[in-house]
Amino acid sequence: MSRHVPGPTIDPRDVGGSRTLSQHYLGQEKCYQVIAFTAMEGMAKRMAAYNPSRFVYHETIWGKFADGTDEIEIGGFYPENKIQGEHVLFLASFYSNDATLSQFHVLNALCESFIESLTVVLPYYPTGTMERVTKEGVVATASTLARLFSNLPRVGRPIRVMVYDLHTLQNRFYLSGSSLASLHSAIPLLVKELRKSSSMISCVAFPDEGACKRFSALFKDEFPTWPIITCGKVRDGDKRIVTIQDGDPRGMHIIIVDDLVQTGGTLHECGIALTSKGALSVSAFVTHAVFPTGWDRFLRAKSGPFETFFVTNSNPIVADRLPKDDAFKVLDIMSQLVTDM
Repeated sequence: MSRHVPGPTIDPRDVGGSRTLSQHYLGQEKCYQVIAFTAMEGMAKRMAAYNPSRFVYHETIWGKFADGTDEIEIGGFYPENKIQGEHVLFLASFYSNDATLSQFHVLNALCESFIESLTVVLPYYPTGTMERVTKEGVVATASTLARLFSNLPRVGRPIRVMVYDLHTLQNRFYLSGSSLASLHSAIPLLVKELRKSSSMISCVAFPDEGACKRFSALFKDEFPTWPIITCGKVRDGDKRIVTIQDGDPRGMHIIIVDDLVQTGGTLHECGIALTSKGALSVSAFVTHAVFPTGWDRFLRAKSGPFETFFVTNSNPIVADRLPKDDAFKVLDIMSQLVTDM
């Protein structure tokens, strides 16, 4: 009579992402050859240092010829080809059109290099706010970027494009063919900050109804006793001003949550509105700090409205230049990325 030997106990939460059940039993994790654009090289090196047996980083030379066209040499191919037949992780940052095109050159080349799979980490999807048009002739650049991904050469299985807190969720369905979007959130990084004993925050606010619908359920699960406040813009003559539309900020330590910040005008007004109605302190969190202009209005020297302004380094070009000794606190998205893989 055969004897049944029970297998290890598995927490279902430990099995997910790209890790299969058999890999869990065998204690195996998918290993990646890592290629990174210049803005993401720091993160690539941290990943390799964090788990060198899982992430092997190969430095790429991102040069230019005298005429301004790209001169690129992808790492990991010479003198020994360590890319062919491997799972490849590409850390991308599309902070400019020139940078985007350079990276698509490399993505195309990787797809034609007989790799086992390709995962593209693009934490900030820059055209996410340009997914529709209301006037003929205006270009929906989100569609163009999705088509570039969707028409990359096939590598045998769909290319996984990992995006964090995508501004308009329907963008995920624009990717098809050879690439599929994998949507994730950086909110768990904020939750860790809010659970620290030093945090006094006990209320969450949203700058508009859209942000409330998108994120409020996450906070109701994590902090079920916290009140929720919703702000919004109303017309006052020729101007639109931010007002509190639902909830009472009196006596509260509040954090405003949104997916991204551009110039920061709405967030700034929201902070002032909450303070004027009795909030004891106001902080803010956004996943993506875009800031073409306006970040300096949040500095303490300029009487910025926030005690702490949390952002991630999803857009490292901007995150790296924010003052480190002021209201801004940059949360490293790398740990969440590794978890989500």
